[in-house]
Amino acid sequence: MKTKHIQHLYRRIGFGILPATLNKLSKKSEKAIINELFKASKQFIPLEVDTSEIKAIYKSAFMKGEKLDAETRRKVQKLSRMKQLELNVAWIERLANSQDVLREKMTLFWANHFVCEDNSITYIQQFNNTLRKHALGDFKAFVNAVSKEAAMTKYLNTKQNKKQRPNENFARELMELFTLGVGNYSEADIKESARAFTGYSHNLQGDFVFRKRAHDQGEKTFFGKTGSFSGEDIIDIILEQKQCAKYICGKIYRYFVNDLIDENHVNEMANVFYKDYNIENVMRYMLTSGWFYNDQNIGSKIKSPIEFIVGLKTIVPTDFKNPKQLLYIQKLLGQILLNPPNVAGWKGGKSWIDSNTIVLRLKLPSLLLNNAYISKEKLGEVDEYAQAKKEAFKKKYGKRFKTVANWEYFNTQFKNVAISDFQKHVLACEVSESAKAYLQSLEKVSKKEYCVQLMSLPEYQMC
Repeated sequence: MKTKHIQHLYRRIGFGILPATLNKLSKKSEKAIINELFKASKQFIPLEVDTSEIKAIYKSAFMKGEKLDAETRRKVQKLSRMKQLELNVAWIERLANSQDVLREKMTLFWANHFVCEDNSITYIQQFNNTLRKHALGDFKAFVNAVSKEAAMTKYLNTKQNKKQRPNENFARELMELFTLGVGNYSEADIKESARAFTGYSHNLQGDFVFRKRAHDQGEKTFFGKTGSFSGEDIIDIILEQKQCAKYICGKIYRYFVNDLIDENHVNEMANVFYKDYNIENVMRYMLTSGWFYNDQNIGSKIKSPIEFIVGLKTIVPTDFKNPKQLLYIQKLLGQILLNPPNVAGWKGGKSWIDSNTIVLRLKLPSLLLNNAYISKEKLGEVDEYAQAKKEAFKKKYGKRFKTVANWEYFNTQFKNVAISDFQKHVLACEVSESAKAYLQSLEKVSKKEYCVQLMSLPEYQMC
């Protein structure tokens, strides 16, 4: 397997690859490399922060059969906000350091597919781990699990869906966003399927509860079939439509291959996926297909804010002294983990970049990585113009971020990499002629500084 193809693979199913790992894998076959990826991600390891205090409050109320009073609710909400920040940071660290990188990248993908948010850390953490658990498993079981999650029943109002007054929110998004795509169902299908999901609810602990008395047991007609359908039956019928396999494969293709769809490749994937709806099988097919490694797919995608942050941390491990600043950067860049903009999630692609975010992206590496600011100044000279721009940038985005960059780790990992070879390790695509001229004009004082210079190029935004 070519070196550039291994790098492409790890940029797409992860956030990059370090030289030592690249050298090790370059001696192996494509089959062996792919097998190791799936083997490393076989086990499901929950991501959890300590929510025992909140759980104890809910348990006490449940045992007494009481509702939480206003003061206790405020306490729980405050604790939950703190824990959601903790979970956000923990997820970033998991993404940057996990051995099961494919499962974690898939979890990130599914979080922007089965979009959901909640102000309860208990429910949202549970939902996040449901995504992680099913990320490479059976899609049918996945959809059913998502439909019964406390966070989802709240988010799309399934909890209010009763036979006397059906609520169509979940039924609509199930087909429009989660399984079939716009225009592949009728309004009648939405109404009938909403009746099938009546009675879905949860208890205070976040466990699924089916309220039989609220369920409409009457006959429903859905996609031409008639019966006393349940929510599980509706999902079965949806998965019988090949459009479901094609829709999901199209989203996987856009995320992992290219924003521009190749219908032939998506149809190939859909044929594999439709057989058994096994996510691992279709991912394995995609990653072992020759077209995945075509030149037009390498370095063709704009990094999401999370890919940008985690990719930077992969090369130079960077910790924030104040976790809120990590959240602040996510907000500035336009993607906060666990806090999607709406039920459709983030649009991705070119929407990640605008006049504000591109300026921030180009300056962040020098701000975060030990203040290694980029300048054309020679040693011993002062570039007053560059310094003024630097101060203006700090003023615009608040106080200088307090970070600790592990340059010792970087030096160890890149010890045997010549400065002239850094570009192929840091960048996914070729640089423009103007970027080449810019790089040649800079003083290559050290690997550390040159790394930051490369990260400050527009080309670094691509993966």
